[in-house]
Amino acid sequence: MAGAGPAGICAAVAAARQGAHVALIERYGVVGGNLTAGYVGPILGSVCENTIRDEVCDLLGVRDNDWIGEHGNAHDFEAAKLTLAEFIARERNIEVFLQCCVSDVIREGNEVKGIKCASNEGPLCFEAPVTIDCTGDAIVAFLAGADVEKGRSDGLMQPVTLEYTIDGVDESRGIICIGDVDDVQLDGERFLDWCKKRADEGKLPQLLAAVRLHPSVRPGCRQVNTTQVNGVDITSAASIFAADLELRRQINLLTQFLRENVPGYENCRVIGSGTTTGVRESRRVMGDYVIDADEMAEGCRFPDVVVHKALFIVDIHNPEGAGQAEPSIQYCKPYDLPYRCFLPRGLEGLFVAGRCISGTHRAHASYRVMSICMAMGEAVGIAAALSASMKCTPRALDVRLVQERLEALGIALFD
Repeated sequence: MAGAGPAGICAAVAAARQGAHVALIERYGVVGGNLTAGYVGPILGSVCENTIRDEVCDLLGVRDNDWIGEHGNAHDFEAAKLTLAEFIARERNIEVFLQCCVSDVIREGNEVKGIKCASNEGPLCFEAPVTIDCTGDAIVAFLAGADVEKGRSDGLMQPVTLEYTIDGVDESRGIICIGDVDDVQLDGERFLDWCKKRADEGKLPQLLAAVRLHPSVRPGCRQVNTTQVNGVDITSAASIFAADLELRRQINLLTQFLRENVPGYENCRVIGSGTTTGVRESRRVMGDYVIDADEMAEGCRFPDVVVHKALFIVDIHNPEGAGQAEPSIQYCKPYDLPYRCFLPRGLEGLFVAGRCISGTHRAHASYRVMSICMAMGEAVGIAAALSASMKCTPRALDVRLVQERLEALGIALFD
């Protein structure tokens, strides 16, 4: 299993609880992905009750299923590094390999038989009857020759961001703004409109005109989700350093703007930031079914459902400017994700889970958030364990067996 982010840790634990022996490969020196190294908060999106998402959020101290982040859903990034490691370590049949990067796949014909990694002790090979790609960037699927797409029709992808935390905010005056769905006011006008005017005046770069200030776990702190670089393809290694450099420069610039212009932020200072570029969009693996945003808007249902009542807006950050890419936000009704979205077209022995599953550019903008990715990981982890124990490929597995296991955990998949 490659990738120990929100989808990967849930897939590993779910598979282990079904009796599978799991090797969990992670390129960073810490598990959690965007829950830890990425500094991403709040935990957005929601799914039906009793998934592993509820268990993880309870461990992190996030109690309610606040799908849009209205109430914060904040967690402590530093505490999560230990909490999530212990969550994995409790399952004795998971072996974790940190600081290991996927370098190639083991493949026979169209069947993936495992992965190869570069590690501190040299090349490592992991052979397995089933492999799960939770890398976010679909690294395993790409190396296996999967059919992938990136971005919208012109190839542009959502911008990259570095989230960071500030303290020193006066809670009696310091504004909170969760994003474009928020109409919070400052000086008698919508805060985001106020920010746009400051950008037009040259006090803030135009790309930073949508200033998002989320509550943190501690009073006087805010999680800032505003820095932005457009035109970055994170799957191109040569582009990463320049993007990261610009984002870190923007952190200083934006924090100075807050001090000088926003009431209650006069004494704010940076106390932490992500250790890796925050990526909203890269590869999407085309699978046996490609879900689209119109289905989500209607609250689609599928007979092979494995994630039920997923919910988030179609949140497309503008690849060419600040704010949203579309003039109005498309809201969704709670929708299903079918098993077929996790099966890469033309390949056997491989699942994908997380933001790289099979969907359109607009659909991806909804299901890419962490709550939904955790539920994906659980479903695929159970399916992978069943496939391995039954000695069949994921595509040959009867999805009703996966559904029965999920329902036995108290997860209602059908209305």
